[in-house]
Amino acid sequence: MAIVHTSKIEFNVGLDENKIPESINWSAQDGAISNEETKALMISVWDPKTKDTLRMDLWTKDMPVDEMKQFYHQTLVSMANAFETATNDHKMSATMRDFCDFFAEKLELKK
Repeated sequence: MAIVHTSKIEFNVGLDENKIPESINWSAQDGAISNEETKALMISVWDPKTKDTLRMDLWTKDMPVDEMKQFYHQTLVSMANAFETATNDHKMSATMRDFCDFFAEKLELKK
């Protein structure tokens, strides 16, 4: 099957003199997102040659800790959902969601 369209997602990171992120903005033309501000991002890519995950985690120095905890929790829930979609493994997805509930409880995210 031939590629008929390409899509670009772009991140622009403003760094201070110590190369600590001050600002992060992102754009995704196909998603109608243009230069939107964010405080954190996590990117994982699969290297098929080495069979390894490459990661980039960035957050601005003004990202509040309570929001970081919520960001991690929501990311874990999203990973459980994506895992279920990708593998159709309902049992492990449920186990992952149980951990997400435990994580939220220990961080006192759920009221």
